[in-house]
Amino acid sequence: MVFGCWTSVSRKSVLPVFEELNGLLFYPVQYEGEEISKNVFYTGAAPNQQAIPAVEYLMSKDGGSAKRWVLLGTDYVYPRTTNKILRAFLKSKGVAEADIMEEYTPFGHSDYQTIIANIKKFASEGKKTAVVSTINGDSNVPFYKELGNQGLKATDVPVVAFSVGEEELRGVDTKPLVGHLAAWNYFMSVKNPTNAEFIKKWSAYAKKKNIAGQKDKPLTNDPMEAHVIGFAMWVKAVEKAKSTDPNKVIDALPGIEAPNLTGGVSKMLPNHHITKPVLIGEVRGDGQFDVVWKTPGLVPGDAWSKHLDGSKDLTADWVKLKCGNYNTKTKKCGGA
Repeated sequence: MVFGCWTSVSRKSVLPVFEELNGLLFYPVQYEGEEISKNVFYTGAAPNQQAIPAVEYLMSKDGGSAKRWVLLGTDYVYPRTTNKILRAFLKSKGVAEADIMEEYTPFGHSDYQTIIANIKKFASEGKKTAVVSTINGDSNVPFYKELGNQGLKATDVPVVAFSVGEEELRGVDTKPLVGHLAAWNYFMSVKNPTNAEFIKKWSAYAKKKNIAGQKDKPLTNDPMEAHVIGFAMWVKAVEKAKSTDPNKVIDALPGIEAPNLTGGVSKMLPNHHITKPVLIGEVRGDGQFDVVWKTPGLVPGDAWSKHLDGSKDLTADWVKLKCGNYNTKTKKCGGA
């Protein structure tokens, strides 16, 4: 049983091993969907639990009524697939090809001068523009710094990020970021007794164990919450199955519920995804987030995007259908 992996690249690298040896993986980070495995439980956000709601928010009056879109990401599977879904979604909403700019940079990229200049030019052509960022890791620092250098404020061109959370903002000068947005299913700043208790426990643990970077300023974030939920669900499934045998635990997990840290109760679905609220947070000067919008209830995760031709008719159900890619039109299982 493993709770881990960070990028989709790492998950896809280890996936054949889990399937061959029948192990279990709980994956806690937002991902691009378009994948399903009987041996994986996806406790991070699927695109319909992060990317799509974030764009819908920016399209709304409250979010600034954006009409032009910059899809900017690091060059690997998660940004490419997420932006493929977002491009199809935007087109379904009547957004013209000319109003979508898409660009990718390699891991560790640090020179954003030209890219920000291009965004500035793209945004100056008469329509409200928003940036959807799937930039991963250290590249976020020079990206936001260059936004500040070129005077591109959140009020002019808001950036919504899917990979920038509390930990990524640690030690970063947040002045250029204030007012920009992040879409997650949890923020440390959420006020409720369950979250307060978890932060207290984590802070004590981080200090006691002398965890690097955490002992002086303990921070929580979305993937940590996903692990809290996933681990609680696994424990309940083991108790229900009275065994740690993977096959028995896989069968026991769908339907299991566990508290999340935003004040609700998440549920494991037959497609090995969970229900989660979607929150949009605005960056504060102290590196935390003010929640400016959230879904009224919990959103069920969907492995297959309804916006892509190749997957819009697919559904995953390991309980009744015993299939991860069942075609609702042909009534057949894809077999993989």
